[in-house]
Amino acid sequence: MKKKIEILAPAKDLIHGIAAINSGADAVYIGAPQFGARSNAHNSMEDVAALVQYAHLFHAQVFVVMNTILYDNELETCRQMIWKLYDIGVDALIIQDMAIMEMELPPIVLHASTQANNRDANNIKFLKDAGIKRVVLARELNLHQIKEISDATDVELEFFVTGALCVSFSGNCYMSVANGERSANRGSCAQNCRLPYNLIDGHGDTLIKNSHLLSIKDFDVTDQIPNLIEAGICSFKIEGRLKDIVYVKNNVSFLRQKLDTFLEENNAYTKASSGSCTYTFDSALNRTFNRGYTDYFVNERHSSIGSWESPKSKGQYIGKLIETNGGAYKIENGHLLNNGDGLCFINENNEADGIYVNKVENGLAYPNVLKEIKAGTFIYRNNDAAFIKIVEREDSAVRKINTSLILTENESGFELIATDEDGYVSTVNLVHAKEQTKNNLSIEDNIKTQLAKTGFTPYTANEITVHFSENWFLPISKINEMRRTVYEQLSEIRLANYKREEHQIVKTNHPFPIDQLDFTYNVSNKMARKFYERHGVTEIEKAFELQWDPGKSRVMTTKYCIKYELEKCPKYHKDTMETKLKEPLVLKQGELEYKLKFNCKPCEMEIWEKDAEFEIEED
Repeated sequence: MKKKIEILAPAKDLIHGIAAINSGADAVYIGAPQFGARSNAHNSMEDVAALVQYAHLFHAQVFVVMNTILYDNELETCRQMIWKLYDIGVDALIIQDMAIMEMELPPIVLHASTQANNRDANNIKFLKDAGIKRVVLARELNLHQIKEISDATDVELEFFVTGALCVSFSGNCYMSVANGERSANRGSCAQNCRLPYNLIDGHGDTLIKNSHLLSIKDFDVTDQIPNLIEAGICSFKIEGRLKDIVYVKNNVSFLRQKLDTFLEENNAYTKASSGSCTYTFDSALNRTFNRGYTDYFVNERHSSIGSWESPKSKGQYIGKLIETNGGAYKIENGHLLNNGDGLCFINENNEADGIYVNKVENGLAYPNVLKEIKAGTFIYRNNDAAFIKIVEREDSAVRKINTSLILTENESGFELIATDEDGYVSTVNLVHAKEQTKNNLSIEDNIKTQLAKTGFTPYTANEITVHFSENWFLPISKINEMRRTVYEQLSEIRLANYKREEHQIVKTNHPFPIDQLDFTYNVSNKMARKFYERHGVTEIEKAFELQWDPGKSRVMTTKYCIKYELEKCPKYHKDTMETKLKEPLVLKQGELEYKLKFNCKPCEMEIWEKDAEFEIEED
């Protein structure tokens, strides 16, 4: 049997979810009324149910994100919500809090969120044995590590391939709650990592001023799809539950076409849902929100990944500024620009700056405000007005299920048979007197023309056959009626035959890989504690939110390294750097101040509050 490979798309709401399906997504992840890690992306049960109905028609899946940590007073509300989600047909839940594993649940499939520390084969095997059907891997992993995990367990593996990156390990960040009591693990990240900071060394000297030193580029490993599939990935996830509809359509369509090319050349794999898509636009990742791109650590640490100038969208590279001519800019490839575009550039203060293009004429871009820009400056387009206008149209991405139609006669009249690409069959009979056409001329071509008019249905008739013993006449109204009815029935048949995978959690007691848990395991309620205790854990630290020691806490651990970005890494730049940095390095932004600790053996950087005390590792 061919292995199914899935594209998993984000959905802020029902409209975005439908757009993702129409653009080619095999599955969609969306927030419910509560407990999703994007507090601004909650949805009603009615909207989730509507999305489920629409997705299942294409045999696509809907996963609901319930990946916040839970407090004791929320456990029963969460359990009741899970039952409702199961009843409306949701395919799976994406969870972080192990309390859910302790609840009396319906037989609904559970996926372990990337926030569940999914970077170790032993931990992932434990989750699989506990009943988790899929694990969302940490984005910090490389291909070799992914392959090791895949070889160690047969659980489904999901991996992000495009979108924004959390600089901390898998989103386990406590900077936001420490600075303003907005918990990222509760869906309220304040994005302190995107703020500008000064970098100060151990002498008190300022090395870098007012730069976004924790802001990193966006993720793009779409060119690694073959390698990731070989390593064991079955689901490719797009980040962006807060992104606009143009971003969703652009990213999904880009990935759909890229993956389809691979599937056409590799018979061992197949797509995970039905239908084919057509687009009125040429997708490219850099035409919608992006901070520039990195492959992060998929191919090991090998290049800079920081986006220090700005945390905002850089967009698509257009060309260098040639000159300022009167009230306009002459830019390389300026013919690509349109009225209404937004342009981005890095000014002489090394800050991201921008202009709005009022009009483009004779290769010159006339801005709303003429700013002094140095010749040779790289110009990017971060608002592509013409592209947005095309993609926003409802018909810019259309998905259709292929069918064949056979119109034939029977004793009482006529019969129309529709067979779709998955083998489902719908039959409609029309009781109607048989009359020959005028002059006994065939109207087969006219009949086929009418049957091909599938309009706004989710179907296309790519093969139409008419089997008549005589040149029978059939009114257009009757042909249209049969076509409408046969497709309505086909939709009912497809939905009735959709088979949702189910799995009943059975409580286990196999040992957890370690017997002591620190706060990064986010144990915030009695049921999660009970889960770990049953699996042999003897010491369990409370979640950061329940025991924060102001001023002295570790708020982030990351593979991203400022020393590396500065080419001062004792491992990678030992032979090229002239002087070592005097530690501890400090990040300062107004009243905020953090110390940096570098753990070179695992190649990690820790961020601590200003009053923390720790030993500085010798190079």
